[in-house]
Amino acid sequence: MTRAADKVTRVDADLVDSAIAEGRRQQRTGRQQLEYWARVGRALTTHESASLRRVQDALAGTVATTDLTPDEGRAFNAQVRALVSESLAAADYRHELTERGVTTVSLDEDGRIVEYRPDGTTHVLDVE
Repeated sequence: MTRAADKVTRVDADLVDSAIAEGRRQQRTGRQQLEYWARVGRALTTHESASLRRVQDALAGTVATTDLTPDEGRAFNAQVRALVSESLAAADYRHELTERGVTTVSLDEDGRIVEYRPDGTTHVLDVE
């Protein structure tokens, strides 16, 4: 069987670490585990069921989470964790806080603490 050409993509380091650990338990490489998870997720989301609709309705707030079955609750929690991880990875808190007038600090590429001010100026803080 010929494999299709691979495509390069970036994957969250925490997810890769989890895949490596789980892959060892399942006799798979980290890559094989990621591919397995992706295929399972694809299969679950492409075959809409009453349970999946109820989980989606709970995510939309139209069904109470207390009305979900234990399995639906686990699927709900898994989707919430994934959505939170995606949101955190894409968030630019410095930009958002600066727009609100809040001064922030973070490390630059050289490991220095830099203050970012709402007026757009920056200041490297002296650490003694």
